[in-house]
Amino acid sequence: MIRLGRDTDAAGFIRLVRDAWAEFPGCVFDLDAELPELRTLATHFAAAGGAVWVAETDGEMTGMVATRPSGSDDAWEICRMYVAAAARGTGLAHRLLDTAEAYAAARAQRLVLWTDTRFHAAHVFYEKRGYVRAGSIRILDDLSNSLEFRYAKPARGLVVEALDAAAAASAERRLSEILIATVADGASVSFLPPLAVETARAFWRRIAGDVAAGTRLLLAAWLDGALVGTVQVNCGTPQNQPHRADLEKLLVDPAARRRGVGRALVARAEQAARGVGRRLLTLDTRAGEAAEPLYRAMGWQEAGRIPDYALSADGTPHETVLFYKRLVA
Repeated sequence: MIRLGRDTDAAGFIRLVRDAWAEFPGCVFDLDAELPELRTLATHFAAAGGAVWVAETDGEMTGMVATRPSGSDDAWEICRMYVAAAARGTGLAHRLLDTAEAYAAARAQRLVLWTDTRFHAAHVFYEKRGYVRAGSIRILDDLSNSLEFRYAKPARGLVVEALDAAAAASAERRLSEILIATVADGASVSFLPPLAVETARAFWRRIAGDVAAGTRLLLAAWLDGALVGTVQVNCGTPQNQPHRADLEKLLVDPAARRRGVGRALVARAEQAARGVGRRLLTLDTRAGEAAEPLYRAMGWQEAGRIPDYALSADGTPHETVLFYKRLVA
């Protein structure tokens, strides 16, 4: 059961935080010196305009999460997310985060959170939930000498954003899931099913490297807080083509299709390409793919076709369609 927290839950709050920190060498738990708010946590978050929830299993507190206005960027912060070790892997963390996100998303455009750089399992969890690294590392002047990563994502609606190198690297797991799902669904995007997880992750690591090198733009789409799509603008063109770029790897999670995600990604990619001085975009797509009519509807022109360009999973050859689009300044 998940319910709103009360000040009388103090013993459970203290135990959850203390036990979680004890898993990491160097994390110092000093209630009186640094965490006195745990004694009246419900009042603490209510005073900040937020709320705290607890999860109970057989009368024992097994998890907690809170949210409050962050004071900037029309955002709310997800905080105090802890799950007892025995309850991990049961889906409880997802249910707790669902609760806090729903509350915050009704009040904000963006969700942010801070997590200790030592909490690797938490990073994996948040990244699977569509959060990406955003901004600089925060240094805390505390007994634990803490360094914290900042994560963020849009809270609601359909939003497309460009990812910097840190965000691209942190999106690797979720983008790999999308790539694997689209390949399994039959998309012709250079891979064949079944696509191994490590192969997918290696691909996105390379892409993140290109983003860091400044030769590629990587965009991601969120739909109601879930990272559901991506597209790339490859600016690594020859020396005599500084005005051109390739549109590559338009991917939309099969579960999120027919919601305008692909169109939003292409439109934002065109805008991003113009922003870096590219006036001509080119791409290729398998003939008959769902993206083909989308490109035509968005003003892309067919330049030609190449027969037997790529093979499907059963070995059948397919032709590809070459498209281009001149970008208006």
